[in-house]
Amino acid sequence: MADSRDEPLVLGIETSCDETGVGIVRGTTLLADAVASSVDEHARFGGVVPEVASRAHLEAMVPTIDRALKEAGVSARDLDGIAVTAGPGLAGALLVGVSAAKAYAYALGKPLYGVNHLASHICVDQLEHGALPEPTMALLVSGGHSSLLLSSDITSDVRPMGATIDDAAGEAFDKIARVLNLGFPGGPVIDRYAREGDPEAIAFPRGLTGPRDPAYDFSFSGLKTAVARWIEAKRAAGEEVPVRDVAASFQEAVVDVLTRKAVRACKDEGVDHLMIGGGVAANSRLRALAQERCEAAGVRLRVPRPKLCTDNGAMVAALGAEMVARNRPASGWDLSADSSLPVTDPHVPGDFADQGHDHGHGHHGHDHVHEVSKENLYS
Repeated sequence: MADSRDEPLVLGIETSCDETGVGIVRGTTLLADAVASSVDEHARFGGVVPEVASRAHLEAMVPTIDRALKEAGVSARDLDGIAVTAGPGLAGALLVGVSAAKAYAYALGKPLYGVNHLASHICVDQLEHGALPEPTMALLVSGGHSSLLLSSDITSDVRPMGATIDDAAGEAFDKIARVLNLGFPGGPVIDRYAREGDPEAIAFPRGLTGPRDPAYDFSFSGLKTAVARWIEAKRAAGEEVPVRDVAASFQEAVVDVLTRKAVRACKDEGVDHLMIGGGVAANSRLRALAQERCEAAGVRLRVPRPKLCTDNGAMVAALGAEMVARNRPASGWDLSADSSLPVTDPHVPGDFADQGHDHGHGHHGHDHVHEVSKENLYS
């Protein structure tokens, strides 16, 4: 059992989409980050198929947990808690993770923490750059989300400033890559082609940037349609499509809006830190333009390394460790997957207040679980 003076040792499980992620952290130190991706199984469909993802999670779960424990050099019995993404995400995929987390927590007699996928994407930065400043402005951009969030306490207070009203940024990357016949997923391949193109070659629209538009909301549907029509017009005229210039101009339109709105929100709220996370945060142009605009505005930019930006178990473990460190209540055994869990709920506490916590690092959780754990169900 971990010494109570040690930082909490937490295992995190992430299954919101097509990656089975298992991470282990001690406080803000990353010990293991094991990922099993089913992206190749979805590529032929041009997008993620929920049923395929769920089955892949089922097959990958136990081997991935075993790999993470081995990589971290710890025993499952040493853990101070099990954290799992409870939402948002694909319902069936989330259910696999939540069920696995419950099984391990119950068998080991450890507290269970159902946490929010988006809050986890913010918290993962602690593993790279130390404790999050409070408040922190976070721009989260991925295949399913484009959100601007203000957090004064990552375990209890995350306020939405703005969000996408239609397609998420990552979704737009996937769709344009498909129109250009570049394959799936679209983010990395468009980034690659864009490096050799001219970002000013084609003037694509910047959604929701007019004086009367919502200051912090995003819209990429119009951009996606404009790019697709431009490509179709070229093909219809029998002309060659300049793939690199299209990729660069499209990418520039996306990251221009994202960074402009994020820096504006920092200035409006008087926040001097901007954190960028989510799969699209791995985009090289987004990072470069954000750095340039943050420096000009006197805002400090924090972006985790690309591997921590995409979905992973480390981010869930990081938020779980923060829950333990701040004595947040554990989730109840009635924890369920919530595909539309609001970001205002960084975690899902149990329905009852007294869950047998003593707030030390060895014995929080439910008293009735400890009766089970004495039988050493996990061997």
